[in-house]
Amino acid sequence: MSASRRSGTTDELGPDEPERDSSDGSDLLAALLDGMDAALCAFDADGVVTHWNREAERILGWSADEAVGRRGLAGWAVRSADAEEVESRLLSAMHAPGRQVHEFALLTKDGGRVLVRTQSAAVRGPDGKPAGVYCAFSEVHAQIDLERSIALSEALFEDASWGVVLVDVDLRPAVVNAHAARALGTGRTSVLGRPLGELLAQGVEELESALQHVLAEGAPPAPAEMWVSVRTPEGEKRRCWRSGFLRLASPLAEEPVPLGVGWLFQDVTEARQSEQEASLLRFRTQQLHRASRAAAECEDPAEAATVHLDFALAGFADHALIDRVAGGALTDAEAEGPVRLVRVAATPSGAPGPSKLADRAGLPVRYAEGHPALQCVERVGALRASAGAVRPEEAREWALARQWPPDAVHALCAVLRSRGRTLGVVTFLRGAGRSAFERSDAVYAEDVALRIAAALDLAGLSESEEV
Repeated sequence: MSASRRSGTTDELGPDEPERDSSDGSDLLAALLDGMDAALCAFDADGVVTHWNREAERILGWSADEAVGRRGLAGWAVRSADAEEVESRLLSAMHAPGRQVHEFALLTKDGGRVLVRTQSAAVRGPDGKPAGVYCAFSEVHAQIDLERSIALSEALFEDASWGVVLVDVDLRPAVVNAHAARALGTGRTSVLGRPLGELLAQGVEELESALQHVLAEGAPPAPAEMWVSVRTPEGEKRRCWRSGFLRLASPLAEEPVPLGVGWLFQDVTEARQSEQEASLLRFRTQQLHRASRAAAECEDPAEAATVHLDFALAGFADHALIDRVAGGALTDAEAEGPVRLVRVAATPSGAPGPSKLADRAGLPVRYAEGHPALQCVERVGALRASAGAVRPEEAREWALARQWPPDAVHALCAVLRSRGRTLGVVTFLRGAGRSAFERSDAVYAEDVALRIAAALDLAGLSESEEV
């Protein structure tokens, strides 16, 4: 079929017209019409079909040779009973401003019926008067699918209760919804085009690795949970995001061309923190129970104190020390004066192993004034200390100055109290690979200190009886 036939034009020349090559224009018009995603037909002022593209042929089965030149749609593309109404509504667009949208049931070549949605508008001649009408149509279900896709996209980027980010192939945000912008601590436009490393202080490597994997391999089979630290004007915030990823490809290319990654995430920080805290509490409760049962089998109360210390160390600290008050327990009134502490037990400084009781020489530990252990006795309460963000050599000096193992960076001191008296201090130490002690850690340390204090008090009573 020639291009002029498909577009409804002729190549005949008038007697006074100079000969010209019109094939380029008609070929271009035919190519444009046939390349459209929507079906298109056009009518002249008398209702004769002048244009019919390949998409119209695909939907209805009628070829351009069979359609172009027919007057109206009656009997072949529309039922005769419906033809008058359908044609009048289509041709009415010639005398109406803008476009008109209608839905019709059209006939296919094999006798079936297809519900289509049409958009029709007038075609103006050189004099500006209506010369015909064009009609673009598509199957209603395809149009509805398109509208649903657009509506879903708009809803995700406006009203979704989870974060939605479109990341381009350079791993930079291209579109961000309101929820994601709030989670990232930025505005919807200020985040666009920025590297993820400017938005996240920690976890950016894991996130970028996941995005690269999706671009290369496709979406993972299940959501992933990632811990990140978000940079905000108020400082860094630790968050856990449950994330899903989708690879985006262009629907217009013959082969899938990656446009980026759709990243959907939901903040589950509170739930995960609650789970972690509950799990940690269960573990520590079990450790206290096991320690109590093991200590009950010790004949020596001092050995029972080291049992409690060893069970407490698991997952809690790297080193531990027990110091008792020199000269015996102190009452609250006696605690106001200078205090000296004597080492009772300590974890081995080299290879891991059970805590060891100190010798019985009773020499005071060389704690300087203001030492955390001495402050703990004076305050009769738990005390936390940390070297802070310093260089390794400075942290080593900090630990050695306090008579602690050189790898200690964080400390927690808990007072040993029994029968209304202060017996001493238990000190838990963590290395650089662990986080600083928190308030919940102090509560656990105080529970352990109560059991150690009871064992040491019993050991003191046993020694008095022997004397």
